[in-house]
Amino acid sequence: MAARSKILGQLLVEGGELTDDALAAAIEEQRATGRRLGEVLVRRGLADEAAIARALSVQLNLPIAEPPLQPESAALALVRPELARERRVLPLTATARHLRLAMVDPLDLATIDDIQFQTGRRVEPLVAPATAVAEAVALAYGGELSAIVRRLPGDRSGDGTATEIERAASAAPIVRLVDLILRRAVEERASDIHIERHDGELHVRYRVDGVLHRAMDLPPASHPAVISRIKVMAGMDIAVKRRPQDGRSQLSHGATKLTLRVSTLPTAGGEKAVIRLLDPADSPRNLDVLGLALDDLVRIRSLLATEQGVILAAGPTGSGKTSTLFGALGELDRTRLNIVTLEDPIEYRLPGISQVQVHPRAGLTFATALRAILRQDPDVVMVGEIRDTETAEIAMSAATTGHLVLSTIHTNDAPGAIARLLHMGVPAYLVAAGLSGVIAQRLVRKICVACRGVRAACDRCHDGHHGRTGVFEVLAVNDAVRAEIARGAPLATLRSLAAESGMRSMARDARRKAHEGITSPDEIARVTRLAADAVLPCPDCGDEIPPGALGCPGCGKLRRQHCACGRELEDGWRYCPNCLRPVRR
Repeated sequence: MAARSKILGQLLVEGGELTDDALAAAIEEQRATGRRLGEVLVRRGLADEAAIARALSVQLNLPIAEPPLQPESAALALVRPELARERRVLPLTATARHLRLAMVDPLDLATIDDIQFQTGRRVEPLVAPATAVAEAVALAYGGELSAIVRRLPGDRSGDGTATEIERAASAAPIVRLVDLILRRAVEERASDIHIERHDGELHVRYRVDGVLHRAMDLPPASHPAVISRIKVMAGMDIAVKRRPQDGRSQLSHGATKLTLRVSTLPTAGGEKAVIRLLDPADSPRNLDVLGLALDDLVRIRSLLATEQGVILAAGPTGSGKTSTLFGALGELDRTRLNIVTLEDPIEYRLPGISQVQVHPRAGLTFATALRAILRQDPDVVMVGEIRDTETAEIAMSAATTGHLVLSTIHTNDAPGAIARLLHMGVPAYLVAAGLSGVIAQRLVRKICVACRGVRAACDRCHDGHHGRTGVFEVLAVNDAVRAEIARGAPLATLRSLAAESGMRSMARDARRKAHEGITSPDEIARVTRLAADAVLPCPDCGDEIPPGALGCPGCGKLRRQHCACGRELEDGWRYCPNCLRPVRR
């Protein structure tokens, strides 16, 4: 597998489809996860399916089936629709002894053997892009969703007694329907699945790269049975419909094992289910893959090298804070250091560290567990989130006694994290002594490498975007910042001092990524709006106006007009109130 992956990767590099650094990162992930290299490259947005199919064709010395795929009806009749969909193959032509078969994975010898046995013909594999095969199968055999829907139970599916509900949830069409919803979500790289009923209609939506879009519509009558099937999978009580429930399940997809976090909520239209898909192998191996600027990367690594103090990742829910913490943990020597994490829930698995799951009902809160961890001789402690004053004070105290503590906090920007700790009631002297740095961040969508965002959508994207990267601002707490924290300086002062200390704002980092062609202007505007309380954008060029500045450093436009004596002038004034000089507009 490793030799084949290396050859495929070299072909892509030689063809100009991939860089050496991108190939090295993809091979590392491929070895860690067991996925095929082509799947890793597409998933990370490093290469498109067509390029991989061409390289695979050269590597295996097999012909390539160019889209659009047009099968003959005689060939289609030889392979069952379910098998074609499941194995991602499409019969193209057939003779008395041979069957030409378009395959996403021509190395799948088990599928070739099965089809040869069932058809009595020798299979001649051709390489084809995954999307082209899926579209052709749907067109030739009819959509899998339509086939399942036709077999769904009648109007009372899932209604009635607990026994009837369980029976409906276990019916083959419902099981296949839920499996299809999950499988398509994984194929589309969805992070969340929303199943909800509105105005008598049942919708399934996927969140891809942070944006929800409607994936499919289901018969309203299937709603109770679908929700019940999801509850059964997650170990929840199917008879309870009037209160929220939470559950967990596992999902195997090829070589990948995903964790599903399921939440149900009673609504006016019926129960709503939201499924979070977590891939334990998705944790970043280090900080290089997050999208940090070189100077910010150096600054964070310098903070980690001290092996003491509190480093916070700040941002709203879904901004990638946990990924940043695990990227930081990946930079540490896990054989030399005792590293313990405290999480709720445990999302990623990292070899060489001890991971603790918070369990408040059993009395294992963040604060109590953190105290226990500090008696376990730790060098590094990662706390999933600072939620209360007690946890914050314990973390800061641990930092002052020589421990490195990593955690997250919900604030809009890096200086705001300091204000948040002080407002929580943590003593200013403890924050000043314990805090080493803050990494504030957001996630922005990356421009699709296949269509470069020119088209509204292509085979790999929905709207010109594919994948996400981070935009950051990194505040390293120096002596000047510590002094201001200790004296309880206001947030505006902290922001001004952070900028003077070299902190680049998230809005500026987003503009850097746009100039490099990584993200789009729409994504910059979104990040700038989210950080509007932290920076003042210029109305002309959009550049950031530093606190207290007379005007924009990007285009020179005055923020406010000033008199020669230094007094700020307001609109409508004809004379300066300080020196009575005439105002010249």
